[in-house]
Amino acid sequence: MTGAAVSTAPGTHVAAAVPPAARTSRVVLAVLVLLTGFTLLLGYANKARCAGPEFDAAGRSTPDYAVRIERDVCYSDIQHLWIGRDIDRHVFPYVSGSITPEGQLQGGSVEYPVLTGLLIWAGALFATTDAGFLLGSALLMAPFGLVTGWLLGRLARWRALLWALGPPLVLYAFHNWDLPVVACAVAAVFVVHGWRTDRPLAQRAAVAGVLLGLGFAFKLYPGAFVVPLALHVLVASRPGRLDWRAALRVPLAAAATVVLVNLPFAIAGYEGWRASFTFQQLRKVDFTTNSIWFWGFRPHSDPDDVDFQSTMNWLSPTLVLLSFAVAVAVGWWRYRRDGDYPWVGVSAAMLCGFLLLHKVHSPQYTLWLLPFFVLVQVPWSLVGAYLVADLAMGIGIFRWYYHLHAGLPSGIYDGFAAQAVTIGVWGRAALLVALFVVFLRLPDRLAATPPPRRTPLVEAVV
Repeated sequence: MTGAAVSTAPGTHVAAAVPPAARTSRVVLAVLVLLTGFTLLLGYANKARCAGPEFDAAGRSTPDYAVRIERDVCYSDIQHLWIGRDIDRHVFPYVSGSITPEGQLQGGSVEYPVLTGLLIWAGALFATTDAGFLLGSALLMAPFGLVTGWLLGRLARWRALLWALGPPLVLYAFHNWDLPVVACAVAAVFVVHGWRTDRPLAQRAAVAGVLLGLGFAFKLYPGAFVVPLALHVLVASRPGRLDWRAALRVPLAAAATVVLVNLPFAIAGYEGWRASFTFQQLRKVDFTTNSIWFWGFRPHSDPDDVDFQSTMNWLSPTLVLLSFAVAVAVGWWRYRRDGDYPWVGVSAAMLCGFLLLHKVHSPQYTLWLLPFFVLVQVPWSLVGAYLVADLAMGIGIFRWYYHLHAGLPSGIYDGFAAQAVTIGVWGRAALLVALFVVFLRLPDRLAATPPPRRTPLVEAVV
């Protein structure tokens, strides 16, 4: 017999020795969480450069707030939306809200789903300035960033350093309210592939469906992952046969979650609840959307070009859905060939299709994609190239805005700002096409690996 001796005398407390691998894993997780916390602090400090040092009567930072957010590349939606959405007035979201025919939100409505609206309201509860709102929001969201680092560490060990120390976390952790939705998406993967439990796949996947539903109620995009997860459960719940009952539990759990979260707001104030969706439908393709549609179709992509904007309203979502269908179909072909449905890789490819083809591409969307670089063994060359293109876009776009609004030369031959935007837009687009293919080709190590079993209290090592 090897290992530590275990006493079994009556009345003696028995505890299993902690295996060296478990101790190492705990060290890895602790380091990852600490590093994530450090990077989140850097992310907050980066955005706080735009806060204060003085404030006007509305709580807006002065002096020269409108100049600094672009010139110093410290803009955040959090700080900026302190004014204009009744956040500074502490109006409870949606219930008394509406949207004007011109697309202006009022009465507490915001352009985000209800859980993000609640997060925005909670972050402003004790704030009287945009700086206080930024701090309150950061304190609410930081735990979600830490949990994401811990979950990724459980699933991928040291590869999770890409999240913990990645430049996107510095640039975008507190750019908008995205850390909670990312945590929901990663948690859904964790309960399917990393949860130490004896529960069958059908039950774990139903829990994942709830998490994806919560993610939908934060920022919509995790709802797309329900279909590939259901297909994974369909073929993997009972190997050798299709388990339709288990598969259907996933969309039912997700849909029930979405309904339960949204229904109280829809009943209490339908116009205000509906306004968040109407705002996104009315949003036009312009230079703030950062998408290939604006940059690739100038000058026709002018916001005043009614025909172009009307075309984008149906063409963009149609192409996004088509990319989803292609990803799901290739995943099914992979199952027929390999025996596993690679739902994580398919989900990542679907996200790439959305980021490429949607009419809006906000900078912080990189946070959505970053965990998939950890979970799927994407070549480091591709990861590095994408992060470089993202840095060019994330920094270049605000410097370009500064040059544009200050009346400085802003053409492609006038300086690096416009050149960086070009590199960011088209480099990122090309890489999203490549990543769409790569995510669908790479083996899904998570789908092929059974989740860890729950460790018993007393374990004899023989």
